[in-house]
Amino acid sequence: MMQLSLKATAIATGLLWAAAILCIGSINLADPSYGASFIQLTSSVYPWFHASRTIGSVIIGTVNGLIDGAVTGLLFALLYNAVTSLPKHAGHSHQQA
Repeated sequence: MMQLSLKATAIATGLLWAAAILCIGSINLADPSYGASFIQLTSSVYPWFHASRTIGSVIIGTVNGLIDGAVTGLLFALLYNAVTSLPKHAGHSHQQA
């Protein structure tokens, strides 16, 4: 069975989550109502990220998202690889459609 690449999954999820925070945070700088709930939620999770609507805050949130997303992706890939490498029981047969 194919396994996930730990490095690739960590990089992909880190970049994806960082991009989400960067995009929403950047749009929020121009339009304060856009993503306000998301920014509040994110700032409650990351201790250095504040919903202060500054470029510095958006950068800090993006870096936090990059690190958090990479760690989460790494943990996901490890868990996926562990579960998919479990031996199958000989008594069960699964037919593919």
